[in-house]
Amino acid sequence: MLEFRSLAEPVFNASVCAVRCFRTLFMMVYFCKESDLNSIVPDRLVIASRESRLAMWQAEHVRTRLRALYPQCDVQILGMTTRGDQILDRTLSKVGGKGLFVKELEVAMAEGRADLAVHSLKDVPMDLPAGFILAAVLEREDARDAFVSNIYPTLASLPPGTIVGTSSLRRQALIATRFPELVIQPLRGNLDTRLGKLDQGEYGAIILAAAGLIRLGLPGRIRELLAPDDSLPAPGQGAMTIEISSERTDLAAWLAPLNDYATCQAVTAERTLSKSFGGSCQIPLAAYATVDGSWMRLRAMVATPDGTRMAQAEATGSVTAPDALGIQIAQALRMQDAAGILAACLADAAASDN
Repeated sequence: MLEFRSLAEPVFNASVCAVRCFRTLFMMVYFCKESDLNSIVPDRLVIASRESRLAMWQAEHVRTRLRALYPQCDVQILGMTTRGDQILDRTLSKVGGKGLFVKELEVAMAEGRADLAVHSLKDVPMDLPAGFILAAVLEREDARDAFVSNIYPTLASLPPGTIVGTSSLRRQALIATRFPELVIQPLRGNLDTRLGKLDQGEYGAIILAAAGLIRLGLPGRIRELLAPDDSLPAPGQGAMTIEISSERTDLAAWLAPLNDYATCQAVTAERTLSKSFGGSCQIPLAAYATVDGSWMRLRAMVATPDGTRMAQAEATGSVTAPDALGIQIAQALRMQDAAGILAACLADAAASDN
C-alpha cells in the first residue's frame, strides 16, 4: 500500500508530492479505463472550510476543480468557524499559533462529517496531528506581500510615526529593519476585517498577502507589491493545500491531479527549513523557493521582531531534492547564530506573556 506523509516531515524526498501521489494515480489510470476510474469515485464528497470569504473562495475553487474531474460526484462545502477566527484581540503567537485555524476542520474529518479540508498552506502547522496528511498542493498564486493604503503609494513613502498594521512577526521584523521610524501594531481578523480597519482610519497602511487580494478580485487595493528582496514571504505563502485522513489512500489518488509539482517541491523546501527551527508563530522566519526548470533557489531569514538581529541565507539545488536544500539553508542560518536569535525571540515571547 502506498504510504503518504505530511509535507512537514523531513523524510519527504524529491518525490513526496509527485511520485507518491501520482504513483497511486498511475496505477489507477493505467490499469483501469477512464470510465472505471470515474466509476469508483464516491457519489458525494464534503469539503470542510473556514467561513471567511477567502477560505470559502478557496474551497469553491477546489470544488470546481473536482467537479470538472468527476462530474458525477456531488461536492459540498461544510463552512465552519475556527477558534482562530474567534480570537481577534491577540496575535497568533500569543494564543496558540496556526493550529487554531485547522483543528475544527480536522475534527469534522475525524467524525466523518467531511472528507477533506482546504487550507492556505501558510496557516498549516509544520506538524500535523497523527492520522492526517497533506494530499495535494495547488499551483501557487503570487507569493509576495502587498502594501495597502488609502493615502500613501508605497511603503517607502510613509512618514515617520505612521501606524502600519500586520499580523505577522516576520513582516514586523522586515519593516522594522528598513523603516525603524514606523510604528508597527498588530492586525487580526480575516481579510475583509483587516481592510475595514484600514478604511476606518485605524492604520495608515497595512501589509497583506497579495494572493488573498488577487483571489478575491481585489488587486486594485494593492498600492505596491513588495519585492522578495525587501519582504521575503512566509513558508507556503500563496499556496493552497488539501488535508485528508491518512487512511484515505483512495481519496489521495482522486486528489492527485490537483497537485502542482513545482509548487509542491518549493513549499516542501520552505517547510523543511521552517520545521528545523520549530515552525512557531513566535519566530520571525521567512522562506521562499522558486523553481526554474530542474533547479530551485531557496532564500530564508530569521530575525528578532524588532529587526535588530537577523540571519539570511540562500542557495540553489536540484528541484528533486527539496528537503536537502531546506536543511542546507538551515545549517547556513545556524552558522550566523540563528539559534541565538530564535532563543531571544522565545524569551521575549515568554516575558510578554507574564
